[in-house]
Amino acid sequence: MAIQRIAILGTGLIGASTGMALREHGFSGHISGWDPNPQQAATAQERGAIHEAVSDPISAAKQSDLILLGGPVFTILEWLERLGPELKPGQLVTDVGSVKGALVEQAARFYNLEGRAGFLGGHPMAGKEVGGAANADADLFKDAAWLFTETPESYAMETASREIADEWREWPLKFGCRVLDLEPARHDMLCAWVSHLPQFISTAFTALLEDEFGSKDEVIPIGGRALREMTRLGSSPFSMWRDIAYTNTDAIAASLLALEQRLAHLRENLKTPELREEFLLANRFRSKNNQ
Repeated sequence: MAIQRIAILGTGLIGASTGMALREHGFSGHISGWDPNPQQAATAQERGAIHEAVSDPISAAKQSDLILLGGPVFTILEWLERLGPELKPGQLVTDVGSVKGALVEQAARFYNLEGRAGFLGGHPMAGKEVGGAANADADLFKDAAWLFTETPESYAMETASREIADEWREWPLKFGCRVLDLEPARHDMLCAWVSHLPQFISTAFTALLEDEFGSKDEVIPIGGRALREMTRLGSSPFSMWRDIAYTNTDAIAASLLALEQRLAHLRENLKTPELREEFLLANRFRSKNNQ
């Protein structure tokens, strides 16, 4: 086993859940964890996601075979730059960030070069509208997709780092994930549609309800399940989505524009046969993807 020691930098929901999943599925090595909020790391340790909470993340990273970077995209960008000069061949940095183009571009400056550690971009398509180690779950990734963004540079990383990368790619399969490879740009475009757009739809709709109805009592009891489902993502933290919006702006803007045009089409055809066609298309998509 090439991976004996793992450092998780960012022990929030995804980082802590990864630690819990590793231990649940038989990882016998040592997992250390660090978080900018020491209480998060302490909670992760209490819940069994990590063996120890550390106060020196650089030292923990230097002693580890695999370094998993969690947290918002801007935080991961900073860690990639900070750790680059500190690590060596035979180590691998991976991440769980929701945007890959910016991260892969940053990593190309410091990793997968001669005499440097390796980098393999990763993104588990799993989460909750609430964060933190207290909400971590070893089964969070079951039946989810874990995306990897291999590049020509990552395939050509130093041999010892490549061995770790190949071993790491096996772990999401043990978690119950489907493992898929995507080019970084393709990843960001697809995630804009299937992950980022739903978040911004919910945010806009929930904010609109607050503007229109505020504290009026009748909205929530009348709304029922449909309202709960449509507004569930509206409680997601701005700190994470700010970074995603900033680093995947073009793809998100394109998906929002397409939705705006589709909504306008619906508005203009509320009394025409075109409305029926929209429902048929929607039902066709759902039926194909529920098989």
